[in-house]
Amino acid sequence: MSDRPISLQRALASFDALWSPRIVTRVNDYDVRIAKVAGEHVWHAHDSTDEFFLVIEGELHICLREPEGERTVLLRRGEVFTVPAGTEHRPHAPAGAAILMFEPTGTPTVGDRHEDVPAHVDATTGHVLWNAELTDRQNPSCAAALGPRSGSSRNSSASPGVCSSSTTTSLRPGRQSGAGA
Repeated sequence: MSDRPISLQRALASFDALWSPRIVTRVNDYDVRIAKVAGEHVWHAHDSTDEFFLVIEGELHICLREPEGERTVLLRRGEVFTVPAGTEHRPHAPAGAAILMFEPTGTPTVGDRHEDVPAHVDATTGHVLWNAELTDRQNPSCAAALGPRSGSSRNSSASPGVCSSSTTTSLRPGRQSGAGA
């Protein structure tokens, strides 16, 4: 999705909607999503996939319905938890939080089974963010070659050689990073 680092802080600052995840990048067939959350989500389950949570800011509570009964997992900033596939769960954040989730592309936020979805919860598979606006920095030697912050496309009028293979790092013999790799 982007060939430059993405600032999660800038990504989070780019929207206000609660329980409405934004896709910041993809890894193979998985979305890396961020969301602002406050209050309660809905009880739901993802029948065939685990759901990974990382708390970026605040605290997230995840209620779980397991064979042994119900329990709540509390996640603080920097902590992660994976809800196993098929487990009914309900995330909530009494004081608000910012979270990162890692899920297969196309996974609905309300799972395969869920209770009625209230108006404050966005039943979606994620909204793609415009990644070029989310980067904090550029490689100074390549800044002139990058067009207006419009994703990973290069400006065709860039000076030749500014981002040539001589400025890239070799990954292994015969392969270099960059557009020509």
